[in-house]
This record gives sequence, C-alpha cells and structure tokens, in this order.
Amino acid sequence: MLLLAQKTSQVGLHMTVAFGITYAATGSVATGGLAAVLEPICNVLLLPLHDQLWSKLRPAKPQTTC
Repeated sequence: MLLLAQKTSQVGLHMTVAFGITYAATGSVATGGLAAVLEPICNVLLLPLHDQLWSKLRPAKPQTTC
C-alpha cells in the first residue's frame, strides 16, 4: 500500500512540474494541462525502452567456475 502511495505521489509531482513549467513558459493553462497529461504517458512508454537500452550496455557478469 505504501508503494502505491509513493507511485501516485510521484505521478502527481511529475504532472505538477510539467504543468508549472509549461504554464510559466507559455502563459497558457490549456498548454500546461496538455503537458501535464502527456508527460506521464511518455514516461510510461519510454522508460521501459530506456531501461532495456541500459541493460544491453551493461557488461555481462563473468561466470565463475568452482
């Protein structure tokens, strides 16, 4: 339950920051709202690809023999 609260808080923080920065830059509530909605969607779509790329770049662990 604590993990769910943490993740919900993180999403809310991301949306607030995206809205605030976009609103400050454009002065448009609509554009800020659009950025607040699109930012978490892009994160959900792109983070798995990002993690996959980094896992390919990590060197393989050497196998040990006993």
